[in-house]
Amino acid sequence: MKLLQNSLLVSFIAIFLTPAYYGEEIIGGHVVKPHSMPYMVSIQTFEEDQYKHKCGGVLIKANWVLTAAHCKRYLDTSKMSQVVLGAHSFSQNETEQTLGIARLIPHPNFSRETVENDIMLLKLKKSAKINKYVNLLKLPQGEVKDVKPGTCCTVAGWGITNANSETASDTLQEVIIKVMDLKICKATKYPKPTLVVTKDMICAGDPKGKKDASMGDSGGPLICKKKYTGIVSYGDNETIKPGIYTFLSNKYLAWIKKSLGADLTKERY
Repeated sequence: MKLLQNSLLVSFIAIFLTPAYYGEEIIGGHVVKPHSMPYMVSIQTFEEDQYKHKCGGVLIKANWVLTAAHCKRYLDTSKMSQVVLGAHSFSQNETEQTLGIARLIPHPNFSRETVENDIMLLKLKKSAKINKYVNLLKLPQGEVKDVKPGTCCTVAGWGITNANSETASDTLQEVIIKVMDLKICKATKYPKPTLVVTKDMICAGDPKGKKDASMGDSGGPLICKKKYTGIVSYGDNETIKPGIYTFLSNKYLAWIKKSLGADLTKERY
């Protein structure tokens, strides 16, 4: 009986300490047209005798991926982590390219407690072969302006599609959500009490609470008006609460270019 009580206590503590998801699953979306998003990246780690999808990302240069800094907890630079490019369905991998990770560069001011500066670069061990299945997504250029509330945006990923599931989607999914006034996220009570909502974030979701990004979509892109606008960062298990995205502001674009040591606007897309 004592052993059972101890077991229950441990289980209770584990549940109590489990945070709301960082990034997340596509809820209420649909399967995308195969290979219509050739810039999408699946970041995977080796667990239980197989590689499993953990986070999303975007190929911004042939050997560089942009994702969320909190995804670092899943990764290392050994053969136990990899990125998969050119995927649509994991069970049908005729077009995939699998590459190792050479270096992790999270933003130096990323905070797991406040979720500020949730952005990270991954340098790949080899350059991807650019083709119709694998291509780059152009970063914002010029002076970046705030996204107006009400703007419809798309989020994509291989995250779970059901809040009761723990398995990543086999196929790439997308969902349309709306940008909300940042004040809404600031006033929302999230499970993470240390969360700090700043001007370098985007608040977005579904007013009806039926669509969202969730577990497994972290690091994936927020596309607004056909432009790469944000990165899936943080949300709650309840879709009624809007998600938080790292805004690809001028501040972060300057950091990216400095980190890569080259002006990405000179790249050929």
